[in-house]
Amino acid sequence: MESANQDINLNSPNKGLLADAMTDVPVDNAARGAAPEGLTLAEEEELRAELAKVEEEIGTLRQVLAAKERHCGELKRKLGLTPLDGLKQNLSKSWHDVQVSNAYVKTSEKLGEWNDKVTQSDLYLSASSTLEDWNEKLTQSEAYKKTQETLSQAGQKTSAALSNVGSVISRKLGDMRAHSISHSLRNSATFKSFEDRVGTIKSRVVGSRENSTDGLHSPSGAGDKPPQDNAPF
Repeated sequence: MESANQDINLNSPNKGLLADAMTDVPVDNAARGAAPEGLTLAEEEELRAELAKVEEEIGTLRQVLAAKERHCGELKRKLGLTPLDGLKQNLSKSWHDVQVSNAYVKTSEKLGEWNDKVTQSDLYLSASSTLEDWNEKLTQSEAYKKTQETLSQAGQKTSAALSNVGSVISRKLGDMRAHSISHSLRNSATFKSFEDRVGTIKSRVVGSRENSTDGLHSPSGAGDKPPQDNAPF
């Protein structure tokens, strides 16, 4: 038997690929040992021939499967499908297979039955009724109402305070922006040039007014004589 196991290694990575060569190798019946208990030599030979045939078919199927997988990969590459898409598809298919399996269906039915039994039991109905009573008493209590009013007032005050803070911040930002713009204008060359021109015009106007006033108050030739008194004798 030991020699026979060496002739046909089922765990070999080349099994099936060299099936023809294996069947052509002559095997010594003496080296093979006695036939297994309950089997004649003819039956053993028949089983070994069938085993070699099955291994050959397995090798052929593996080669066909490898070719199909390569072709499948090329088709996916041309379609732009990534391995992640394939994984999602496999997971979706596996989950669908689980959902339609008999074990899943039976488990779902059992859980549904247990849920119906629990929700229809006296203990569940009594507990639900008790919880509803407690909830109603709690919502109708003075402490609950006062707490709700306090929370509502606190929320309104908080909203008003936040609104006031927002208004103040907006006003301050507006003042700062206006001051910054005014400061930038005053420091700009255009504003300084305009200010210089206004100052020049102002100085000219003031100078012309002063000259005009001096002309009106200065004594002239006719004005130096005092008025004659023409009173009658």
